[in-house]
Amino acid sequence: MRRERVVVLALDGVYPFELGIPSRILGAADGRYEVLTCSVDGRPVRTNADFGVTVEHGPEALATADTVVIAPVAPDRLTDEVPGDVLAALALIRPGTRIVSICTGAFVLAAAGLLDGRRATTHWQVADRFRRMFPRVDLDPDVLFVDDHPFLTSAGAASGVDICLHLVRKDHGSRLANGVARRCVVPPFRDGGQAQYIEQPVPEQGAASTAATRAWALERLGEPLTLADLSGHARMSQRTFARRFHDEVGLSPGRWLIQQRVVRARHLLESSDLTVDQIAGRVGFATGASLRQHLNAAIGVSPQAYRRTFQAAR
Repeated sequence: MRRERVVVLALDGVYPFELGIPSRILGAADGRYEVLTCSVDGRPVRTNADFGVTVEHGPEALATADTVVIAPVAPDRLTDEVPGDVLAALALIRPGTRIVSICTGAFVLAAAGLLDGRRATTHWQVADRFRRMFPRVDLDPDVLFVDDHPFLTSAGAASGVDICLHLVRKDHGSRLANGVARRCVVPPFRDGGQAQYIEQPVPEQGAASTAATRAWALERLGEPLTLADLSGHARMSQRTFARRFHDEVGLSPGRWLIQQRVVRARHLLESSDLTVDQIAGRVGFATGASLRQHLNAAIGVSPQAYRRTFQAAR
């Protein structure tokens, strides 16, 4: 079994948490990845915390990578030009190499001109700044990650976990990705299109949560659930339920149901031989055409194309 080599580039001012994500997540994938960390000169790197990190490799490691990950740096270090030593390091990356950025790492790729004309994302707090600096990039600040092969960009902090799990799922299928998630005790799947920022992720003290109703609905995705069904289970008025649901989840109940049905459909496409119509029925879409429409809207591919990708991974 060939191990894919992933090289993480650590720049001065790097966030230590995000720097460690690729090693932790990809390193739990049953030996499928070899993760190396490098700096632009092979020397220790200052972090944005009160300590530095010593790396084992210099920029020459980038020339051997199948996938490169650009770790994020503190916002006060962001510029619209790439320092000469960083540009020289990026020039060592072989053409066609998959390149991933976490959080503000997208600024490095954009400043190098690698994201011009492409869709990308970064942390929502620096999105306006990104747009001003790089108007040629199609920035979507409302999602967790964007896969515009061979460039993948993600939002802040925990979305680095999401994009690394996405790499495992894309390369080796959902079974291995789910196993990695269990070992690391993280959610196995947060769709790239999920909102980055939820104004009130936790209900106010004393307010009833919609969590139990969400769990109830997930067990009944094949049924034609309505707002009245959901609010009735939660014992709230429809208006109160819809407002509280959005406060907690960042989506309307209807949009959340569609998202969960797409997630379940993707799992069945990956792991079963059911027909598209059969899968549509099991996850609550009226027809196979409806499933095709929603899957294409979510990830831009047909069920058949999605299945072929993961059958190859399996």
